[in-house]
Amino acid sequence: MSHSSPSAHPHAATHPRHDHGRSTAAVAAHVNRSHASNADYTFAHRGRQVRIGPVAFWIVVGTLVVMGVWSIATGTYFAFREDVLTRLIGRQAEMQFAYEDRIADLRAQVDRITSRQMLDQEQFEQKLNALLKRQALLESRTSAIAGDVLTTGSIKPSRMALPGETARPKPSPISDTVIFKAPRDREARLESRELPVTATQVAARTQTGGMTGVLTRVSLSLDKIEQRQTALLTDVEEKVDSKAARMHGVLADLGIDPGKPAFRRNVGGPFVPLRHPRAGASAFDNQLYRINLARAQIDQYNRTLTVVPVRKPVSGEVDMSSPFGVRTDPFLGRPAMHTGIDLRGEVGEPVRATANGRVTIAAREGGYGNMVEIDHGNGLRTRYGHLSKIDVKVGQTVHIGQTVGLIGSTGRSTGPHLHYETRINGVPVNPQKFLRAGLRLGDV
Repeated sequence: MSHSSPSAHPHAATHPRHDHGRSTAAVAAHVNRSHASNADYTFAHRGRQVRIGPVAFWIVVGTLVVMGVWSIATGTYFAFREDVLTRLIGRQAEMQFAYEDRIADLRAQVDRITSRQMLDQEQFEQKLNALLKRQALLESRTSAIAGDVLTTGSIKPSRMALPGETARPKPSPISDTVIFKAPRDREARLESRELPVTATQVAARTQTGGMTGVLTRVSLSLDKIEQRQTALLTDVEEKVDSKAARMHGVLADLGIDPGKPAFRRNVGGPFVPLRHPRAGASAFDNQLYRINLARAQIDQYNRTLTVVPVRKPVSGEVDMSSPFGVRTDPFLGRPAMHTGIDLRGEVGEPVRATANGRVTIAAREGGYGNMVEIDHGNGLRTRYGHLSKIDVKVGQTVHIGQTVGLIGSTGRSTGPHLHYETRINGVPVNPQKFLRAGLRLGDV
């Protein structure tokens, strides 16, 4: 680097030119070059020169000085303060450990959430299996209830009274003077059963969501189904018990014991004892057991009533022209015993059997005229007199409602009618007793 100055060119002032004008111009140019040379800095390297101004030169110098001072200060700082590096390294290590701990915590949370989900899924499956088992149980109970419809072969098919509906007594068609009152129901009714509030009903009162809410709603629906089943079964039990008690009362009034061997003909089979519900059985099982017992009694009573003459021997309304007992003989005008009842009718109207049995007489019998006698067993017999035609033969088996002859006026008769008798062990009894029993059984 070189720096130009005025002393570098002294000959410019001591050797003037002969041409004054030319010398003045040359001197001015030399002075300008000298001033320019004084303001610039020249750097020479291998024959090459680089000229820069003073501002740029001092900027470069200042920058180099600042960088040198900064380097010296930094080197000195790190040379005499090594703990700074230690703290920086420690800080990085702490940050790394913190990140690792955070990652470990997140992994632990993920594991807990996964295990909780697995546990929730297991609990959900358990609850679902419990609901499925309960549903299967309710379906089996529904099948049991559906098969529990009473088809006991009652004397007269009639509509079962609805809950709360009172039975209306019917007037006796035998005589307008006979007053029939419906018997009272059993003295002790079944205890009212209040269904306990289940846990699912309590849970349903709280607002739940998700799968738990679905399970709660399903469980509540099953609770309602179970309540309806229990109410239905209770109603069936009450009706069956009432019917069995009424049928037993009717048979007792007629003096008939359904347990006699005479009423158990054409039956048999191996003895299989009925098992009682085991200890701790549900209320449903106990109710079903009681209903089955009552149905068995009703079935026995119905089998008995098939051979008891409690039905009308003629169709339609019964018009009685002469009752049972002492009366004035229509031909002699003297008191006489009337062993049956006379029912008005037109010639040719059918006369029907009032119970199952076997024909013992089918011929003309003195004052009876054409008569049919049917043996119903256990000492019970019925007679149908004054027939215009006999439609059965001796030894023939007849069934309830079967036509045995036609109304007429044969024998000691003043006009077409049916002379109807009921006998127990050969002794005539009032047929109205049996016909009233038929009316009572018609309401069962």
